[in-house]
Amino acid sequence: MAKSLGPVKRKFTPWTDPAAQPFIRFENITKRFGTFVAVDNLTLDIYEKEFFSLLGPSGCGKTTLMRMLAGFEEPTEGRILLQGKDISGVPPYRRPTNMMFQSYALFPHMTVEKNIAFGLEQDKLPKGEIDTRVQEMLKLVKLEQFAKRKPSQLSGGQRQRVALARSLAKRPKVLLLDEPLGALDRKLREETQFELMDIQHTLGLTFLIVTHDQEEAMTVSDRIAVMDKGIIMQVATPAEIYEAPNSRYVADFIGDINILDGKVVSTTAAGGQAGTVRLDCGGLAVAVDQECAAVVGNDVAFAIRPEKVRISLDKPADDSVNAAYGEVWDIGYLGDFSLFLVKTQDGRVLRAAQANVARLVDRPITFGDMVWLSWSADAGLVLTR
Repeated sequence: MAKSLGPVKRKFTPWTDPAAQPFIRFENITKRFGTFVAVDNLTLDIYEKEFFSLLGPSGCGKTTLMRMLAGFEEPTEGRILLQGKDISGVPPYRRPTNMMFQSYALFPHMTVEKNIAFGLEQDKLPKGEIDTRVQEMLKLVKLEQFAKRKPSQLSGGQRQRVALARSLAKRPKVLLLDEPLGALDRKLREETQFELMDIQHTLGLTFLIVTHDQEEAMTVSDRIAVMDKGIIMQVATPAEIYEAPNSRYVADFIGDINILDGKVVSTTAAGGQAGTVRLDCGGLAVAVDQECAAVVGNDVAFAIRPEKVRISLDKPADDSVNAAYGEVWDIGYLGDFSLFLVKTQDGRVLRAAQANVARLVDRPITFGDMVWLSWSADAGLVLTR
């Protein structure tokens, strides 16, 4: 498979327009299985042509939410609107949606083109139209030369593209993807993510993907909904989710992060205005520049990504705030960067990431070195919940 550079990120933000109408709306949706609540009074808007991800751990309710949109499950309470119309009770085969399953569910006895044509034949489309659509799909997913092969003669990535073509052949308004890349190796998965983005942008469809892979969601999505125990914790763009998580749960779930418990000792941030919030994090003085609703005496958390922490053998100019001293406890070499675990004098372990901008010959900082960690006041975040 040729590697795609992917599309340029679109200037696509309908959710910021008060006049924009959602294409899909989950309205006060609750789903119970006996006494277990899989989805808990959830409301969510998704816009036309959006590539939207439901992200969360196993059992958080993301697949149940998708299955309700597909029609395989019905809400216990609430309603689902598609283009303003309630689709509750409409059977799956009458909904303008199609679902691509994690297993791909290809027919082993059929060729690639027959697999793609199957749904169209079930809908009794004219043979000429079926042939035209199959050829369009084969070209779209770059499988023209494999049309006569059977699934057993294809690689995992090729089978994934056959399943995608079959799902798209019926021209659904919404394509639902349930962990679609989970069976692929990492390199192929990364390549396929960009191909999915290309296809979605080319066709102008609405894609809803369920995944527990954070990198996958961050790569393909216009927006992400982070879920936990049937509740949406935050809905935002990938950059907002990563840089401005709204809670300790989201901060800890997305990427690698240092989180320190602390107490507000002073603040000039008030009334929705930015200011400096000073914290005492167990004896470590921290200053953060941001808007913050916390007041003096509040218990909060301070969160900072490892790549925003500087590591040095030299003492910073000001070590009275946003600075910690400790011993290099462990080092993870990850190719493009190295991750340092530093045990500070008070016993806590902080992480700092450093880009490997040159070939590694002699590491300037190594195991057992005493180092300084420091960061700017706008690098971290105060979390109030």
